[in-house]
Amino acid sequence: MEPQMLLKDPEVFPSNEVLKETLGDDIYKVLGSFVETIISEEYGLAPEWRFYNDGKAWLCKTVYKKKTVFWLSVWEGFFKVSFFFTEKHLDAIAALNISEAIKDEFAKAKPVGRLIPMIFDVCKKEQLDDLLTVVRHKKSLK
Repeated sequence: MEPQMLLKDPEVFPSNEVLKETLGDDIYKVLGSFVETIISEEYGLAPEWRFYNDGKAWLCKTVYKKKTVFWLSVWEGFFKVSFFFTEKHLDAIAALNISEAIKDEFAKAKPVGRLIPMIFDVCKKEQLDDLLTVVRHKKSLK
C-alpha cells in the first residue's frame, strides 16, 4: 500500500506537538535534529508551514532569504524533503559527496516541467549527512 501524506486538516497547524504525535518519537527526533541544524546560524534557513489547497495538506517551504531551498512534507513513517534543480545543475550534483544511490535516483528522475526533483524519504538520523550536503549545495546556487 502506498504511504499516505499526513497533515491534511487545514485547522490543525503542524506544531511540534502535532508533528511528534504524527511521526512518532523516533522520526520526530530525526526531524527535530534536521530542523535545529537548518535554522542554526550556519545555515540560516527559515521553515514556513502553510496549508496548500491544491494538495490538501500542510507543506513546509524552507527558504534562504527569498529563495526556496526545499519543501518538506509529512508521511506515514517518514518525512519527505524535496529539492528541485534545473538541467544545468546535473554535473555539480553528480560531483557531490553523497550516496551513489541518491545520485542514481536523481539521474533517473522524470522532470516536472523544466525542474528535476531530488526527493529524500527520511526516517533515520544516518540520512541527514547526505541531506545536509544537498541543502548546502542548493543554498549556494545562484
